[in-house]
Amino acid sequence: MARDLKTTAAPWVPEAHKLPLLREAAPSCRGCDLYQHATQVVFGEGPSDAKVVMVGEQPGDEEDRKGHPFVGPAGRLLSRAMHDASLDREKVYVTNAVKHFKFLERGKRRIHAKPSGMEISACKPWLEAELDAIEPELIVCLGATAAQSLMGGTFRITAQRGKFFPHPWAKQIVATIHPSAILRMPERYDEEYALFVKDLELIAAHLRELERAS
Repeated sequence: MARDLKTTAAPWVPEAHKLPLLREAAPSCRGCDLYQHATQVVFGEGPSDAKVVMVGEQPGDEEDRKGHPFVGPAGRLLSRAMHDASLDREKVYVTNAVKHFKFLERGKRRIHAKPSGMEISACKPWLEAELDAIEPELIVCLGATAAQSLMGGTFRITAQRGKFFPHPWAKQIVATIHPSAILRMPERYDEEYALFVKDLELIAAHLRELERAS
């Protein structure tokens, strides 16, 4: 059992999948070792009846310090793009596949480090519990880590970006680029930002179709 406790968050996830209970329990999780270095757990936020859940990779430095998802540079870019796409962020639940910030120290800076497959898998019970509690119409995966967590390791953003698929945790699931990736491409920023907004516009239109059909 000791080995299991190190590789899955499941023992810490409440049986009742209610967001307040999940949020209260998450700080006690010891499902992997990331809690040892992060400032705090960063749980998802948004309406409990949200039609759209957006899933990113993990909290960043600013999110780790403040305890809220998507409040750093990538989060601000996401908010602007959602506004430009007429997608109301206040009606969207935002979370991450991994709830603790993984980083490498470079002097006084903390540099993002990609979570391992084990860490993503270990944290998946939290994500599944959130989705079970919300029962969204649409899941939007921001980046490859979130997409592979929910659609399998063979999923590729480059080949399947913007394509809608049925999913056990929602009527549909779709993936697009993570906003942090846009920030890492300054020479192509305008082009990539415009493509991102187009993705979000498509998502907004698809959501309206799902709502009309329900």
